Amino acid sequence: MRREDLVRELERHAPPGLADPEDAGRIGLVMEGTGDVGGTCVALDVTPKVVTRAVEAGAGMLVVHHTPLYEPVTSLTGPLARLVAPLLAGNVNLYVMHTNFDRAPGGINDALAELLGLRNPEAMDLGIVGDCDLDAREIAKLIGGQVRLWGKVGRISRLAVVGGSGFDPVRIEEAARKGAEAFLSAEMKHHVARSISIPCIEATHYALEAPGMRRLADRMGWEFIDDPPEISPLP
Repeated sequence: MRREDLVRELERHAPPGLADPEDAGRIGLVMEGTGDVGGTCVALDVTPKVVTRAVEAGAGMLVVHHTPLYEPVTSLTGPLARLVAPLLAGNVNLYVMHTNFDRAPGGINDALAELLGLRNPEAMDLGIVGDCDLDAREIAKLIGGQVRLWGKVGRISRLAVVGGSGFDPVRIEEAARKGAEAFLSAEMKHHVARSISIPCIEATHYALEAPGMRRLADRMGWEFIDDPPEISPLP
């Protein structure tokens, strides 16, 4: 497939106009490679393992959720150079779909809601509220990761979910207004935890967003490269 055709297909799945303003210039085709894309790989992050696997697979395109080039690059040295050098040498295109894919139909939050079996889903500004019959242990099992509880979490009949770092007071209040009894997201900050109006369930960023990228890969017949961070319990 020609690179331009594949980019159009990806923009159809996650229209750039859905992205937050801070994503301007940081999504889409951020690294240009071959114009004739053969295979495509998908991952959540650009990590050494992901880069190695994509190059080994002969991919002409690597599609990720998080760009490795978030800050302006004024020199290509050190860890960043070592990370992207194999992609450049392999002529691999790098395409990023971030908050536009969070909001897109069938994207990050839709995949998370589906994984948890949320019924009667209702969109938030960023995220979804839906009906369920879950407790925290069942949620942890479904997302395949550990969770931390902020507040007392019992049986939940209506849950708000935001993939990634979604613990924002405005979003939590929006969820509460929509009847959510608990809020699932990642990376709780101390000052937010001190002001929450409904209990919150904190999971890892990876556990909440990887399902959406895996779903995209499955839908398109592409290879998903799984590379979760290693979290070890205390001995």
